Amino acid sequence: MTASDSQRQVRKDAARFVIEVDGEQAGFAAFEDTDGVRDFNHTVVDPAFRGQGLSKPLLAAALDATRKEGLKVRPTCSAVAGFVEKNQDDYGDLVVE
Repeated sequence: MTASDSQRQVRKDAARFVIEVDGEQAGFAAFEDTDGVRDFNHTVVDPAFRGQGLSKPLLAAALDATRKEGLKVRPTCSAVAGFVEKNQDDYGDLVVE
């Protein structure tokens, strides 16, 4: 089975967004909400799932949900900061200094 054949789903837990592949947790983006700002402070993709392009759908879903919740973003995690930088047109307006 290839990565494109697998089922991917992103869900939100209490303090993180989790990406699952075929029902198995493959990675997460952890956050802390304070005063209308969501601080994404840690992102992990399990070594068994690396190289499958999971970071992009995970972070896109997390940032889209954050926008829908009316929150701003502090990208403390370098993975989130890099993703926002590469996708300025879509997510640059969410970032607070």
